Amino acid sequence: MSETTPPNKSEQFVKFVIDLTQKDNGIAAAFKRADNPATEYQCWEYLARFIDIDKDYERLPYATVASAIAKVKVAQNGTVRIGEAIARCYEEGNNSDQAKAKLRRLLACDSVDEVCRVLRPLFSLIASKAGVQLDYASLLQDLRGFRFDDQQQRIKSRWAQNFYRHHSTAEAGV
Repeated sequence: MSETTPPNKSEQFVKFVIDLTQKDNGIAAAFKRADNPATEYQCWEYLARFIDIDKDYERLPYATVASAIAKVKVAQNGTVRIGEAIARCYEEGNNSDQAKAKLRRLLACDSVDEVCRVLRPLFSLIASKAGVQLDYASLLQDLRGFRFDDQQQRIKSRWAQNFYRHHSTAEAGV
């Protein structure tokens, strides 16, 4: 028996959503609509297994991540963090003015609600341009901590550090 750390709540949720969306197209459709306030309720029965759906600061991160997973139909959690994924959307990587603008907009967020709104179009951009699988569990973990002012700065710093550590394919010699 190997000694591994048990999955945290974010990892458990991501695995749960991936498993459900792989098995049931109806549930996948409900999760796809979870990022729309008018249709989000369709996945509440699944979110309620993990969180108190009455609390926006809990529900919004889970709904946002679940929707992103369902839309890209991932088979497993990825390894690419949000900062690197943004940089990978552009040939110039972290030297791209557009990439920097996307990162700055994400870093300017002051609330869980705002960061979830900003992430929605980023997920589409990453899916169409970057060709990578996001680490949804780590992103959800960040979003869960984002409501605490003392953690916001650390989370934003991690996102920026991850973005600036990624180099363009030209710089990497690929």
